[in-house]
Amino acid sequence: MIPRLTTLVGYTEGISALCLFFIAMPMKYFFGQPEVVTVVGSIHGGLFIAYIVTLMAGVGGHWNKLAVLHGFIAASIPFGPFWFDAKLKAGKYAL
Repeated sequence: MIPRLTTLVGYTEGISALCLFFIAMPMKYFFGQPEVVTVVGSIHGGLFIAYIVTLMAGVGGHWNKLAVLHGFIAASIPFGPFWFDAKLKAGKYAL
């Protein structure tokens, strides 16, 4: 349950980051619509927190503590959650 939830939240968080960077921010700076960044940024922030919480929930039962640190770093980089999910599925952080 936790690994599937982590994958779902990770992909959603990664997509929200890409929407923030490549849709919302250009709308703010090129078209003068800062409210788009407020909405998309708030959604992305909530998903980021949910992603870290799901990673922490899996520690001890599914993967080691290093997964949380690497997941946090991956979530801070565009396309990072997609790469990190492949590492989780490959068993790199398995107990």
